Amino acid sequence: MKKLLAKIQLPAFLEDYRLRYVAGVMVILAVIDIIVASFIRPWLAGLMLLFLIGLVAAIFYGLEAITKNTNKYISNLAYRIKRGEQEALIKMPVGILLYDKDLTVEWANPYLQQYFGDAELLGQPLSAIDADLAKLVSSNQDSNESQTITWGDHQFEMIIQKSIGVAYLMDITRYAKIEAQAENERVVIGQIFLDNYDEITQTLDDQTVTNLNSYVTNQLTNWANEYGMYVRRIANDRFLLVAYVQALQVVEADRFKILDTIREETSKQNYPLTLSVGIAYGDANLAQLAITSQSNLDLALGRGGDQVVVRAKGEQARFYGGKTNPMAKRTRVRARMIAQALQELFKQTDKVFVVGHSRPDMDAIGAALGIRRIAQMNGKDCYVVVDPDHLHSDVERLMSRVGQDPEIANSIVTPEAALSQVTDQSLLVMVDHSKPSITSAPALYDRLAARTVIIDHHRRGEEFPENPMLVYIEPYASSTCELITEMFEYQPTNNGSINKLEATAMLAGITVDTKSFSLRTGTRTFDAASYLRSVGADGLLAQNLLKESVASYIQKNHLIDSVEMISENMALCTGEDDTPYDPVIAAQAADTLLSLSDIDASFVITRRPDGRIGISARSLGDINVQVIMEELGGGGHLSNAATQIQGHTVAEAKDMLLKTIDATEDSE
Repeated sequence: MKKLLAKIQLPAFLEDYRLRYVAGVMVILAVIDIIVASFIRPWLAGLMLLFLIGLVAAIFYGLEAITKNTNKYISNLAYRIKRGEQEALIKMPVGILLYDKDLTVEWANPYLQQYFGDAELLGQPLSAIDADLAKLVSSNQDSNESQTITWGDHQFEMIIQKSIGVAYLMDITRYAKIEAQAENERVVIGQIFLDNYDEITQTLDDQTVTNLNSYVTNQLTNWANEYGMYVRRIANDRFLLVAYVQALQVVEADRFKILDTIREETSKQNYPLTLSVGIAYGDANLAQLAITSQSNLDLALGRGGDQVVVRAKGEQARFYGGKTNPMAKRTRVRARMIAQALQELFKQTDKVFVVGHSRPDMDAIGAALGIRRIAQMNGKDCYVVVDPDHLHSDVERLMSRVGQDPEIANSIVTPEAALSQVTDQSLLVMVDHSKPSITSAPALYDRLAARTVIIDHHRRGEEFPENPMLVYIEPYASSTCELITEMFEYQPTNNGSINKLEATAMLAGITVDTKSFSLRTGTRTFDAASYLRSVGADGLLAQNLLKESVASYIQKNHLIDSVEMISENMALCTGEDDTPYDPVIAAQAADTLLSLSDIDASFVITRRPDGRIGISARSLGDINVQVIMEELGGGGHLSNAATQIQGHTVAEAKDMLLKTIDATEDSE
């Protein structure tokens, strides 16, 4: 009996136990109705029985047909899905590569096969088929994200599933070309400025000026046409440049040789003309591009001119040129204008704070004392901010002298004391530096960042206060003390004048930065020194303040004893990695090396007291040490620059310096 029941196959729709129960209950109820009807009307019971049998047969037939059609549809759909999967693997425009743990190819779809030509893939090591692709797959196996790779003449988006050994490659060469074209056709706006046009043309006759204008315009126009750019003269000393990024890239590869061409050709005619250029790109807003290009031009001029500054939105600035020493202006108009502007700012200020760079030298302290006196001459209280824990011996001697003058001593405050006295109407004057990162009072700068004045003689770097109220940066000046000395002529005299100690400190500052008037001096340097002497500066006292201690002298000579020639005209000294050297001693050693024959540039690498590695660089002017130091994160002058490096040894800093020097020489 059990065997017989096992052989009976129920319809597919009754294989679901829930349908069986429902069907059974309905049949039982129908049978009960028929039995009850047989007692009332027998013929009605017979009729109901026939109807029940017919209904059950119809339901069985209909449900069986529906089940067969459903199964047929599902089977057909499954077949189509399977066929679609197979067709997708074979024909879809995505390369699929299966490989084992040894990078042996197990399978590749026909789309990927076309990139290999007729080469046999199955069972072959991927490195033997294509070493470049093997390297790309191997190096990106641990990445779970899509990677853009270049393989041969094509670019791909590649995704790798390392767990199953599959690489998916989507050819995006077409879209990459469109993207590159859009990138190359971005608009570039540049501002070209003739640095010393006014100074040169004021002594020339009209015909010579006309010839000079024609020469410069023709040179710039021909240069622009050669590279597919547009140049338009918009003023006597200014041009507008419009180009595409692809043209800019070619010009950058040429390193803007137009600067050298114009400077050299005009020099032969005894009126050397130099250009400064600010270029901006990377912003869809043309008005913002123009503003950025002007800002880049200001940066180029602040660094001394005769150079190009290129900067895209969100990127670091790139510098070209700057091979010549900045030329001194022939008038004092700018000094008078700055003095007057400073007086107007003093009228809007309740207190003035003056701060130099960290570990200040005599130029920074002398300049700070000069500004303090100018503020007092304008009836304003002024405080010189000095960190007493980081002073060199010469500055300590000056501070000892200042302590004997109650008037000045009461104006010397620590960064903490200055911060406690500052108000929203106070003014901060940064002297001998323009980088907020190296100021002696960073907290004070943060408090007065919107009310800042900068007076400096170093070339402006990319790091710069965002919105200073007044900027006076003149790289041609020997020192900041020289710039401030020139302002005294335009100050009111009813509130006193500079005293002997202040004049001596400023004279000492000029002496230090010019190496006793032997380097970086011009006629205005001697004029400033003459003025300071006339108001009481004591040359003998200045020399006494600048005297070295015996220990410093021995340490400096110890550094010089390690000298080695790294090229025909470059010398390098290095200190011990475990011995800290005062930065002033390193700078003095670099200066001393320049006094030796056949040395045009010198570098001194030492461990600083703060743990960083310091590099002091000096040159006689033919070698631009500023560019070298900027590559290492520093800055300064063409002939006087430095940098500090964190997290490296002296030996590592030396290797970095040598590589930078080689790269700089190769680019010239």
